[in-house]
Amino acid sequence: MTHSFVVHVPDAELEPEPLSPGQIVSGTPEVTGRVVWESPDGRQVRGVWQITPGVVTDTEADEMFVVLSGSATIEVADGPTLTVGPGDLAVLREGDRTTWTVHETLRKAYAINLGQASSTSPAS
Repeated sequence: MTHSFVVHVPDAELEPEPLSPGQIVSGTPEVTGRVVWESPDGRQVRGVWQITPGVVTDTEADEMFVVLSGSATIEVADGPTLTVGPGDLAVLREGDRTTWTVHETLRKAYAINLGQASSTSPAS
C-alpha cells in the first residue's frame, strides 16, 4: 500500500493463520490476522491479529500492540507477567520467549519491526 489509509480494526476481516502444533500448550486456539501495511524491505509490518482462548508459546519480534478486545496473560521467560485487555498498549522485545494464556478472544492492532529483511505474520 503506497497511500495513507484507515482500517476499522474491530470489523476488519481476518484470514486464518494456523499455529504450529508445537506452539499449542492447551485448548484449541485459532489465530487469524491481516497485514494492512508492510514496508518495501519487509522490515516493518502493521496489522490486525486475533486469537481465541487457549495457551500458546511464541518467540517474539520487536512489537508494540494495542488490545481492542479480549484478555490474556503473557508470561515472559526471565521477565514480567503481563495482563492485557481492551485499551492496553504492550511492548514485546525481539527474542522474548512468551506463554500466552488467552482468557477471552483477543484482537489487537500491532506494529512489528524486524531486524532483517523478511516477511512475517505475528505469532503474538
